[in-house]
Amino acid sequence: MLLTKKIGKWYEIIIPKEWNEVTVDGIFREKWQVPKKITHSFRTQKKVHLNGEPANWNVPLSTGTKMQILLFEEEEFSMSPAFIDVEILFEDDHLIVFNKPPFINTHPNSEGDNDTLANAAAFYLLARGEIRNIRHIHRLDRDTSGAILFAKHPLAGALLDKMLENREIKRTYLALVQGILYRKQGTIHEPIGRDRHHATRRRVSPAGQDAITHYKVLKEDPKKQISIIKCWLDTGRTHQIRVHLSHIGHPLAGDVLYGGKPIYKRQALHAAKLEFKHPLTEEVIVCHAPFIDNPPIFRDISVETL
Repeated sequence: MLLTKKIGKWYEIIIPKEWNEVTVDGIFREKWQVPKKITHSFRTQKKVHLNGEPANWNVPLSTGTKMQILLFEEEEFSMSPAFIDVEILFEDDHLIVFNKPPFINTHPNSEGDNDTLANAAAFYLLARGEIRNIRHIHRLDRDTSGAILFAKHPLAGALLDKMLENREIKRTYLALVQGILYRKQGTIHEPIGRDRHHATRRRVSPAGQDAITHYKVLKEDPKKQISIIKCWLDTGRTHQIRVHLSHIGHPLAGDVLYGGKPIYKRQALHAAKLEFKHPLTEEVIVCHAPFIDNPPIFRDISVETL
């Protein structure tokens, strides 16, 4: 882990031995792979200091040097804060992980759509005196519950976006599916594209985007012909788990859009675990999201064991 601390609006990092002789430019462009636009703004606006003085971005750094980055400026909210009671699984100065309830969107999809998790996140920060334009890093469908990651400032957002792109953020889901799977563990590697016959559906399509879903059966109920499976993804396509499981003949219970029977009040999908290395402290973060409205078959499943 890096040695770090918050000093007012500034975030201080003590340069570790692994960064010895690396420049500030090298940290932003190579180690963190920050987008050019954000890197340019930090450089031209002198938002990086070394030992309290504006940094020369091209001078090699020495172990023990104190690098300060201006991260915690107030920002105008991009959406209306709205109170929704949401459980917090992890929080620090840079990011926050919520346990999203079902039946709310991750973010507004239209004008006047203010009852979303993003609105709730804005309200939560405002109530704490943090005037930030909070950003979601990934999405969960409206009816899907569980762990979801937000960034509190642009640099954290950029670093987490890159980690998501590089598949460095691992998401594990629990799904209640129709039927008993013949193969108890496997991988579904099928491209996913839009269904031209339906505005919101996706489907397996040779012309679609590459998509990989791994799964493992955890519990079965032969009498009711339902199973609980654990899923984890190498990609993050829209409706990926729903499409892939429907494709192999085991749609999610309650997911009528993809062939599931209405035996559950929503698509039975829960983002149970989120794990990643913190982009600014290098701490390993593991979040387990407790079930919010689990059916009886989930009772013997502990998210902490996933």
